[in-house]
Amino acid sequence: MDLIDLVEREQMKTDLPQFAPGDTVKIHVRIKEGDKERIQIFQGVVIRKKKGQLRSSFTVRKVSYGVGVERTFPLHSPVVGKIEVVQPGRVRRAKLYYLRGLKGKAARIQRRTVMEKPETPEESQG
Repeated sequence: MDLIDLVEREQMKTDLPQFAPGDTVKIHVRIKEGDKERIQIFQGVVIRKKKGQLRSSFTVRKVSYGVGVERTFPLHSPVVGKIEVVQPGRVRRAKLYYLRGLKGKAARIQRRTVMEKPETPEESQG
């Protein structure tokens, strides 16, 4: 194992949720204004996920007052406080750049249904 890999592993976050392109997420971002620090929530659809251990990043897109806003976040940055998956989406592409050209209902993403394990009769009795 390289020395660089060892240093990177120490700085990586371990409490990150599993999310994929197409998922709607809420990102709690720490913003420093002067000597004050506050948390701002950015909610949108993940359109890209770039892998690379400590250098991993993801891009989130939302439409605010009719204008598309995209923001790229480093995955393991201390600026990113918390990531919540609001709604899992079902898409067939890894990069959703085509959403930039769509408006309104055309830009919607199908919801991915998560199947739960059915309860067996043995578990319900015991």
